Amino acid sequence: MKKLLYSFLILSSATLFAQSSAVKFAVADNAIGTVDMFNARKSVMQVLKVYNSAASLPQNLKKYSSVFTKGVTEYKFKNGQNVLDRISLADLNAQHNIPGDTPVFIEGHEFTDTSTLVYGELLAKVESKDHNGKKTLFISASR
Repeated sequence: MKKLLYSFLILSSATLFAQSSAVKFAVADNAIGTVDMFNARKSVMQVLKVYNSAASLPQNLKKYSSVFTKGVTEYKFKNGQNVLDRISLADLNAQHNIPGDTPVFIEGHEFTDTSTLVYGELLAKVESKDHNGKKTLFISASR
């Protein structure tokens, strides 16, 4: 019985550990991406500032405070050249025949402001699902 219990505990802790490796959001040029995505482009990106809590966010990032509860890294493009494709959540909704003002879920976080811009590389998996009786987009940044 003890072996069974220990096996269950080990399996449970491994599962919880795997789930805690959530995607870390980041912002560059007023659009949402991930830390990994920007770090992969170090030749054109640089860290502008790291904010450790939602309370420390500057005014231009306060609109994301409900998503960036544990802080966020803000990047900027070297030489001011944005080389990445961006799209608004409203445009993504339209591409999937969903009303533009319908909130979008990214990695489990609800984005109600559909004028929010995201980088195309963030869109590893985009699914249309039923949420509270409405067709809603769910985006995963993990491949």
